[in-house]
Amino acid sequence: MTLTQLGVFVLVARLRSVRAAADVLGVSEPAVSRSLAALRQHLGDQLVVRDGNEMTLTEGGNRLFGIASQMVALGAEAEAAVRAAQGAAAQLRLLVTSTIAEFIAAPLVEAFGKRWSGQIETSSGVANAAEMRVLLPNRLADVALGPDLSGDPALASEPVLRYRLVVVGPPRHRPAGPPSRWPWLVDPTGTDPDSETGRLLRAFRVPEGRIQVFPNQTAAWSAAADGAGVAPAVSTLVSRELRRGELSVVETERTPVQACWHVTTLAPDRRPDAARRLRNFLGTPDAMQLMCAPGAGVPPSRFRPPVYVTIWS
Repeated sequence: MTLTQLGVFVLVARLRSVRAAADVLGVSEPAVSRSLAALRQHLGDQLVVRDGNEMTLTEGGNRLFGIASQMVALGAEAEAAVRAAQGAAAQLRLLVTSTIAEFIAAPLVEAFGKRWSGQIETSSGVANAAEMRVLLPNRLADVALGPDLSGDPALASEPVLRYRLVVVGPPRHRPAGPPSRWPWLVDPTGTDPDSETGRLLRAFRVPEGRIQVFPNQTAAWSAAADGAGVAPAVSTLVSRELRRGELSVVETERTPVQACWHVTTLAPDRRPDAARRLRNFLGTPDAMQLMCAPGAGVPPSRFRPPVYVTIWS
């Protein structure tokens, strides 16, 4: 029995899906199934069984779940303690939405790294709200920046920066008919039902057939500028395209949406020191400036693309 197997079990139990656990870990479904099978064989219990479209805990799995969660968390704390004793940099794993990853994560991590000059090694990963709620309590990540994750007593979610979500389209052109009939162009954040974009699409009752998902926000805006449809956008991030006249704001009865990015960590009594430092940094004028106007990026030697945080070995 290994910490990896226990971590996989906890993820499957929380997400109620082998496929969802594989997606979060960035591995194949058979890899998750093999890890789960080894744990089942060792403990002599199925632990989780299929019930319709979901996986549910057996009685043995239900009793194991709390213990396994604590063991995974203690394993992360043990690793951090040994690294600290060896004088190694503390590891900080930051989860962000796809929009924040595209525009803000790299310069934010760069500025935070300079402030602590070699003491903290930060990596960033892209996740939706549901994945963040699983990865943080299971110590597979340390900080999340994006949606409000309040509601879990194990997590502390605090507002960081208010922003406005607007709808943009080609200059001097408004689509015909109601918003539910417009072509909507979104980045992966639009597929997250807990994101502001996801809520806006639901509010307009936009059918799936009228939504087109692009790999990033810039590609969605480019398609909107070419007349392919309309795209939601954070007003400060799209300001350059608006100033250049490449896009214009499309007025609707539900926009602009007044929204807020939140920083979420474990509860204060369990929060790692590196996570505490990043949380405090996000309230500084330097961090606020970067989140409002990220700028041109970072030097190539310092660039680290966002990836999925994984416990796989």
